[in-house]
Amino acid sequence: MGIVVVEICDGNTIKTIDIEEILEEEFPEVAVIMSECLNFCGLCAVRPYALVNNKRVFGKTPEECLDKIRIAIKEELQAFYN
Repeated sequence: MGIVVVEICDGNTIKTIDIEEILEEEFPEVAVIMSECLNFCGLCAVRPYALVNNKRVFGKTPEECLDKIRIAIKEELQAFYN
């Protein structure tokens, strides 16, 4: 289990990219958890999003969301290592 947890809803449009493989390869400290539902009803149908250590991160496109997730991961890691 990683020190940063990224949760993705199965119905989320961010799944058009292989986010789990991308993030876990880039950040060994990250655990990506795919969930059936994250209980933010309707959000996954509207825009790509994820929870990074329980904080919502979203973008207009899967790629933009991935970039914002990377930033959130780096912020979480910086707080952990400082």
